[in-house]
Amino acid sequence: MNITGWQIAIIALLIILLFGAPKLPQLAKSVGQSMRIFKSEVRTMQDESDSKDPETGDAERPAVEGRVVDPTDTPRGSSQHRRDHA
Repeated sequence: MNITGWQIAIIALLIILLFGAPKLPQLAKSVGQSMRIFKSEVRTMQDESDSKDPETGDAERPAVEGRVVDPTDTPRGSSQHRRDHA
């Protein structure tokens, strides 16, 4: 999809009509501020990923403790209880 000069001119004209000429500098300023904030956040995320442990590729995380439970096990007494009261 190639954008030609005429298409850019039409888009610019639509922007001027939609936002009005007086609001364009304010719009450009807010877009610039948003881009600056976005770039700083991206830079912060890159710095955080660079500071992670190079051996593991991840920051040190605490170990998760738990146990594996067989999903076919039924609680003790529950099947016996159902047979007695059925």
